[in-house]
Amino acid sequence: MASAEEVRASQRAAWDGLSAAWDKWERVILEQLQPVGTAMTDRLEPRDGHHVLDIASGTGEPGLSIARLVPNGRVVLTDLAPDMLDVAARRAKEHGLTNVETRVCSADDLPFEDASFDAVSVRFGFMFFPDLPAATDELVRVLKPGGRLCASVWVDPDRNPWTSIAMQAIGSEVPLPPADPDGPNMYRCAAPGQVSALYASAGLRDIAEWDIGVELVTQSADEYWQVLSEHVSLAAAALRKADDATRERIRDRAIRDVRPYTADGQVRVPGLARCIVGTKP
Repeated sequence: MASAEEVRASQRAAWDGLSAAWDKWERVILEQLQPVGTAMTDRLEPRDGHHVLDIASGTGEPGLSIARLVPNGRVVLTDLAPDMLDVAARRAKEHGLTNVETRVCSADDLPFEDASFDAVSVRFGFMFFPDLPAATDELVRVLKPGGRLCASVWVDPDRNPWTSIAMQAIGSEVPLPPADPDGPNMYRCAAPGQVSALYASAGLRDIAEWDIGVELVTQSADEYWQVLSEHVSLAAAALRKADDATRERIRDRAIRDVRPYTADGQVRVPGLARCIVGTKP
């Protein structure tokens, strides 16, 4: 079994390798995930002057959107992958956001003092933490009393055809490693109440969870395949093991299977996420 540090090193390399694709497909990804970021921000209730910590920020969201709401506050974007944060820093500069800083660090070893932040957001990062209880404790440690932690995770693959269509096409040609139910993977935190229980064990109160629907919208079935094959880590890793002919067969199947989601000239594939919020007493 890989150690936590080995897992983090592997994740860092994988996500750094995807930073260019996340930058390339910014419009598509932002549109898909915006409902989740908005729902999280609404529950965090950031106010001007607040200090907010965004964990697993990747290329910057929802931290950059939160920064616009706290012009006299501070937003710290953190991630394991420095290349991802470089994109986030560039976007902050492009949007004239001067209250944003980036820090490369792990969620279970944060370089911040106790009770440093009024709110903590974790959009689609929770399920990738090597040690879920340790990371949750660390997020609560840096949260001020009365502050809120809000995270989002994906529910089961059957409710997320936007990714399962592509992964089923890949799996038809390339052996995929079985997901370790206790190790980092996209659907590790899909069970209702799982993250809420971690919150409660870490001392949070007034915990609530709710589901949010999303849509991945592309301009064609071919663009759908380009987006998924380039920015989803498991897909990109599996495709690197396939030869050209195999990749072409996988592409053809994914494009065939996603075409039923075409409407009004666009491909609109649904998904479902779960948001979980809690307050530090």
